[in-house]
Amino acid sequence: MASLLKASSNVFRSEKLPFLSRSKTRQGVVPKKVTFRSVPVALSLSTSTGTVEHDPISNSPDIAIPIMVNGCTGKMGKSVIQAADSAGLHVVPVSFDAEKNSGQTVELCGKKILVHGPSDRERILASVFQEHPNLIVVDYTVPAAVNDNAELYGKVGVPFVMGTTGGDRDQLYKTVEESKVYAVISPQMGKQVVAFLAAMEIMAEQFLGAFSGYSLQVMESHQAGKLDTSGTAKAIISCFQKLGVSFDMDQIQMIRDPKKQVDMVGVPEEHLSGHAFHLYHLTSPDQTVSFEFQHNVCGRSIYAEGTVDAVLFLTKKVKLKADKRIYNMIDVLREGNMR
Repeated sequence: MASLLKASSNVFRSEKLPFLSRSKTRQGVVPKKVTFRSVPVALSLSTSTGTVEHDPISNSPDIAIPIMVNGCTGKMGKSVIQAADSAGLHVVPVSFDAEKNSGQTVELCGKKILVHGPSDRERILASVFQEHPNLIVVDYTVPAAVNDNAELYGKVGVPFVMGTTGGDRDQLYKTVEESKVYAVISPQMGKQVVAFLAAMEIMAEQFLGAFSGYSLQVMESHQAGKLDTSGTAKAIISCFQKLGVSFDMDQIQMIRDPKKQVDMVGVPEEHLSGHAFHLYHLTSPDQTVSFEFQHNVCGRSIYAEGTVDAVLFLTKKVKLKADKRIYNMIDVLREGNMR
């Protein structure tokens, strides 16, 4: 698998950003724009994703894994289909989406995928599952559909990868536990970003209160179509809270305005329709010390690649009849390279 991770350094202008203007930091200056250089970095993670390439895996027993991608009319769904096809998985020509998209045919990677609306989904899914007993469903729909979709997958008994954010997450896990289906559930499918999050969780567990008294400012910028607050940002903030930082989730500064994304955040114009830029800025009580954590993603291939790995991982767990049923992307990472 071609490497998706590019080392970069952020060249900062010593100006305070309007979206972090509440800070009165003297020395903890916040960057205005981000540019990239291929040099080693310590705390900044950045990746620009484009064409996905794979090493030949003709001898892999997982090539023929059938997957059903729900939400295939969206950009994320289409990216997953392209990555899955490139990896040799079999994309079944059926998908669920909103009623307004029912009856559409999505043509991608030489396949014609028929889109069905909410009606009669149980019968259709059961039929597809009967035809493809090794089926894995991939869900990239919308937050409002998360819980209903999970109930459907559980009722039919089909394993699934939930990449859609939002919904009632507690109810989501309860549904999966009660149905006993296998699932990978993660609001973040980019493996490198997940690795960064895992490192933050380890630090939070081992150094409780290390940043007590520090103030935190958080900015997250995504394409205008992303309606909810980043689940990754919330997870990172939870780690900072364990480290002693007082911060309410409603203080997250969500940026969805394309002009602000270009002028203030430094998002390349060609990636306005698909990006994830996160900035976490910590300042000491006396404002003499500051820390900054940043990860920037352009495009969707990093998530599509991670989703394919999650499918391969889940297929393995189903075949082994593993006792554990619910997994996340950290579990996938710990399993090692799936291809």
